[in-house]
Amino acid sequence: MADPKRAPSDSPLRPTGIPPVQDLPWGTHICMFYEAPRDLIDALAAYFGAGLEEGEFCVWALSEPVDRDEAIAGMRAAIPEFDHYFETGAIELIPGYDWYLGGDEFDPQRITCGWHEKRRQAEARGYAGMRVSGNAFWMEANLWPSFRQYEEELDRSLAGARMLVLCTYRLHAAHAVDILDVARTHDVSVIRRDGRWEALGPGARPAGTGDDIVARAFPGRERLTPRELAALAEIVKGASNKQAARKLGISPRTIEFHRTNILRKLGARNAVELVAIVLGAIRT
Repeated sequence: MADPKRAPSDSPLRPTGIPPVQDLPWGTHICMFYEAPRDLIDALAAYFGAGLEEGEFCVWALSEPVDRDEAIAGMRAAIPEFDHYFETGAIELIPGYDWYLGGDEFDPQRITCGWHEKRRQAEARGYAGMRVSGNAFWMEANLWPSFRQYEEELDRSLAGARMLVLCTYRLHAAHAVDILDVARTHDVSVIRRDGRWEALGPGARPAGTGDDIVARAFPGRERLTPRELAALAEIVKGASNKQAARKLGISPRTIEFHRTNILRKLGARNAVELVAIVLGAIRT
């Protein structure tokens, strides 16, 4: 049965514990880019704490860079009565590698069905619904194409389900093309770094080609020349210097020159930050 100390909330809007996005409806697919393990622990403690208060069943699929002891310590420090929730089974910590790579195979349909079976069991026990989170350790492996398929399948399956999903990605492991792909397969995207929250754009999924996205207003756009904007469109799509050079009919050295100037003008440290700026997450 659900925790008797908390009456499950029937509200369709769920408090997320994530300041930039506040309350979100059931079925929302959220992604969060984070910088340090401490950012991940603090964010997940707030996210799960909000769910536990609302009578939801919570599941954290753990993987690097946070282990089980660190996760428990972080949530115990931030969530009142965490030990009670943990002991009564209102929150479950599962090994992420085993969950996602059961049988040494990444099977999107198996994983998605597994989440929904947990949700059905939780609802049968009296919980208002379920919120889950898992860390994208596969970005540092050769699983990215399969993972994109999983994210798309999971996203489709959330329609009408009493479930919130928060997928987390470490910034240092992401590439420019990855951050754009991730934002496209989630309803809401945020960044957590140095203890601060930043919303990635207005909350809508960015659509279109790199040229479409660069054509929109973003902080510092007026500082770029037309040639730099053309180069930026290729960078946003994840093109290498050689690929961008072939597309634009210029040399790779010139592309590198444009890239350096764009980073300097927009105040970005790398291509991932550059895409975040274009999508509206970072103010220059």
